Amino acid sequence: MLSMIDLFAGCGGMTAGFASAGGYRPVMAVEWDLRAAATYAANFGEDHMRWSDIAAIPDESIPEVDLIVGGPPCQGFSNLGSRDVNDPRNSLWREYLRFVRTARPKVFVIENVDRFLSSTEFALLQAETEGYELSSGILLAADFGVPQRRRRAIVIGSRIGPIPLPAPTHPRGSWHTVRDVLTGLPELPTTTALPDSTVEFFGQTMPGRHKSPDLHIGRNPTPLSVQRYRHVPPGGGRFDLPDELLPRCWREKKTGTTDVMGRMRWDEPSLTIRTEFYKPEKGQYLHPQWEPGEDGHRVDRPITHLEAARLQSFPDDFEWCGTKIEVARQIGNAVPPSLARAIATHLEPYLTGAAPTTSQCPLCR
Repeated sequence: MLSMIDLFAGCGGMTAGFASAGGYRPVMAVEWDLRAAATYAANFGEDHMRWSDIAAIPDESIPEVDLIVGGPPCQGFSNLGSRDVNDPRNSLWREYLRFVRTARPKVFVIENVDRFLSSTEFALLQAETEGYELSSGILLAADFGVPQRRRRAIVIGSRIGPIPLPAPTHPRGSWHTVRDVLTGLPELPTTTALPDSTVEFFGQTMPGRHKSPDLHIGRNPTPLSVQRYRHVPPGGGRFDLPDELLPRCWREKKTGTTDVMGRMRWDEPSLTIRTEFYKPEKGQYLHPQWEPGEDGHRVDRPITHLEAARLQSFPDDFEWCGTKIEVARQIGNAVPPSLARAIATHLEPYLTGAAPTTSQCPLCR
């Protein structure tokens, strides 16, 4: 088994992908957010999860491993953020490299938003990875079995010879779609709340463990919101609303983001699932079911937490800790497990010296 450390682990999307690929054993994970760390612990064990600020972990407690993976917080680089070069979150990659220098992995993987590769911080990182050959580029999650058009920067550092980025396992034409993962779920959720249950991790009591069916929760939109939803066809957005239903800010701004108040398409991957996917005013998050005509069958609601988790490629047996907002944040911030699985499968022959293997996508079985 190849030993690995997962840094900025969140709820465990990266570990979920590597674990499902087989051949990898997590020996340490680090996450400062309590509820995300608890979700990780619920699925992979509490013994190796360090609920801590990464900077507080001393060098002497960092084990030597074969592999380090992780995604330093990306808000400082994101198109949705301030893009402030002095944002303190931008420098957390330095803590990542401290682990690399101490653990001496054969390979490390950094995942981040696509803007990371054009940032000053990435240029500095390249200068500080002596002894490692770097490969970097943008991967589209849909090309690796995720039913989502999510673009992510991937950096692979290797001290065992150059390792290219993985080639698509699901090139365009074989993408998984929204229909593949939403079909069969009830169109109308029966509740708007998570179960009233608690669990204890790290000596703290919190909501959980929530099973996947527990996450199929709805909202209570206003009648005005429902009216707006009904006017949006698949692939449409706020520009499909009649003037009388537009809020003043949209009525006065005729240009801007096109996916706001958007509806998904059944037979395409979704757009990027972010942390507030339950708010249609934040993106293309309306359920894809929509038929034309006054009597056309339409599902006028945003996607549920379960639907978002499936679009991120989380398995249905994954368990969650936290409130509705906290779980949504964990889902949106996660590395899609199917993307992580493809990277894991790609790396294994380089790490073991074995012949290349072929990844089997869970949805393709």
